[in-house]
Amino acid sequence: MAFINYSSREIQLKIVYYGAALCGKTTNLVTLHKQITHAQKGELVSLATDADRTLFFDFLSLNTKTLPGFTTRFQLYTVPGQAIYNTTRQLVLKGVDGIVFCVDSHWDKMADNVESFANLQENLIENHLSLAQIPYVLQYNKRDIPNAAPINYLEYTFNNRANRALAFEGVASTGKGVLETLNAAARLLLAKYSKTPNPNVTGLAKTDSSSIVQPLPDSPQQGSPVAS
Repeated sequence: MAFINYSSREIQLKIVYYGAALCGKTTNLVTLHKQITHAQKGELVSLATDADRTLFFDFLSLNTKTLPGFTTRFQLYTVPGQAIYNTTRQLVLKGVDGIVFCVDSHWDKMADNVESFANLQENLIENHLSLAQIPYVLQYNKRDIPNAAPINYLEYTFNNRANRALAFEGVASTGKGVLETLNAAARLLLAKYSKTPNPNVTGLAKTDSSSIVQPLPDSPQQGSPVAS
């Protein structure tokens, strides 16, 4: 649920990166933190356990117009991939506005991907939410590996709903597709709050089509969206 901070004149929107262990969630956030060009971003915070960790940072977007006199701050989180930390996953999802679900393109990780996607839906229910309510984007990560699972298979497995999600090919370790995935998720969020009455956010102006996150001049080329 979007939060308005009247003291700082900001609207805060929370995006959670979800997926199986070692699918690329952490790499996405580390890469994004390096690539965001302006200085108005928070420190990259890591809450580590013995086997996994949750990352967080926030940034102030200078390219969006929301409530008159307000700016938009996006808060980005990852969830731990290990199943034993499911309680932490539920806590991280609390107050979520948008989701990026990362899929590992290795064939031997498909069962883990499917289990994680089901777990996401279960944990949203625990927070009285569903994928029908939360804007989400798919990222098919690790597309540079040999014999990666075909896109049509990934689409059939993870994007077979009536209202298909935006999906992007990515290589988070090199930055390919990372900014494009985040920009898509951010634009979906702003479009939602500009069109849907909300008790916490009202009167939002329509967002334009320009990138919400501006990359550094030498950032890698962004990945391609999956054809619908």
